[in-house]
Amino acid sequence: MKTIVVTGGAGFIGSAVIRFLINETPHKVINLDKLTYAGNLQSLKSIDSSDRYTFLKGDICDRVHLNSIFKTYQPDIIMHLAAESHVDRSIDGPGDFIQTNIVGTYTLLEAAREYWGTLSDTKKQAFRFHHISTDEVYGDLPHPDEQDGTLPLFTEQTAYAPSSPYSASKASSDHLVRAWQRTYGLPVVITNCSNNYGPFHFPEKLIPLVILNALEGKALPIYGDGSQIRDWLYVEDHARALFTVATAGEVGHTYNIGGHNEKSNLEVVSTICAELDKLIEKKPGNFASFKELITFVKDRPGHDRRYAIDASKIDNQLNWQPQETFESGISKTIMWYLENLDWCKQVQAGTYQRERLGENT
Repeated sequence: MKTIVVTGGAGFIGSAVIRFLINETPHKVINLDKLTYAGNLQSLKSIDSSDRYTFLKGDICDRVHLNSIFKTYQPDIIMHLAAESHVDRSIDGPGDFIQTNIVGTYTLLEAAREYWGTLSDTKKQAFRFHHISTDEVYGDLPHPDEQDGTLPLFTEQTAYAPSSPYSASKASSDHLVRAWQRTYGLPVVITNCSNNYGPFHFPEKLIPLVILNALEGKALPIYGDGSQIRDWLYVEDHARALFTVATAGEVGHTYNIGGHNEKSNLEVVSTICAELDKLIEKKPGNFASFKELITFVKDRPGHDRRYAIDASKIDNQLNWQPQETFESGISKTIMWYLENLDWCKQVQAGTYQRERLGENT
């Protein structure tokens, strides 16, 4: 049995990781979360009574608190997911992203390095600092509209070229983690994932926003012409991959995690509308299909055209593949939101009402 500290464990991906760890492994989990607008302990209600789970409210920028946690709980693995993650919010207020994603990662690395230095040689070798990042650090790729023939994918060797304050802050944190391994020998692994979707996703992101707006008969906003392409990864597949890398990944290595589901934003929204048309006979307005609510709006500044992951390394070396297709995953996701509207109302209350963000240029 290992003890695993998960930072940002009340967030969308972090909560999926913790639910997986408690439900599918014998390990102990310490959830360290600041509980910002995107963190919600209701996402962990199904496992919060487990005697292997402990929640601690705290900030990864608080070095004294981090030192105390490591001394008290003696973790074997740190899975670092705490981050500001919404591109639109980074356009409106980049300072929070610099503080949490860069300063916070630096502070966590230093606390982990000090703690790691106190361990026995055996425990030092077994310890892992797992940094969870994004494919957005790579910038964007050629779009089918711009190129004939085979399209390239992001690999672990792709040069960094971040476009937004968010992706630049995550790229910075990736570089810090690599430097702490190279300079100090801290045993780290890094993962860069494609766009996640699934249950418990805060409604500022495309898929939950579209589902909830549709149910209320509101406009379904699509930036620009909707041709931007993303690779979509079901969050529970991602949680399995993260555990695999944390426990079996090679020190100093990076692993790209993708869902093998390249879709344009317009395709994603159209798929959601088609699914809702099947499930909901009486529409909340005078229209025949939810597709009639699609509205094209001014594009986001610096909007990347295409992301696509080559996940062959994690497949070949660690035997991980996604279990969900986009069709199966989006069907599960829509049903979850239909059955959990109370959760959606609660997480939005007083913090966010699905208004447009990221226009402050």
